[in-house]
Amino acid sequence: MHDNGKWHEDRDARGHAMVPATPRDVMHIRVGSFLLVFLFAFTVLGIIARAPVMAGIAVAAAVVTIIDIALAVRRQKRRGDGEAG
Repeated sequence: MHDNGKWHEDRDARGHAMVPATPRDVMHIRVGSFLLVFLFAFTVLGIIARAPVMAGIAVAAAVVTIIDIALAVRRQKRRGDGEAG
């Protein structure tokens, strides 16, 4: 998988990149990024509506979601090989 210390991506027959990932990690990243869009909207709405509690809850949930996504990406990078997700 690596030449001279550098990693390169393998490609499938259709040319898509094949990277090692578990389906769980992929779902954490996809659902988390989808959720971040709505949390951003709730934060802006809370600021506009002068509802600091709503904005604060949305920001706290966004921070937790970002941490979850970062951990999923980190787990993916640590895996040397495995099932492709």
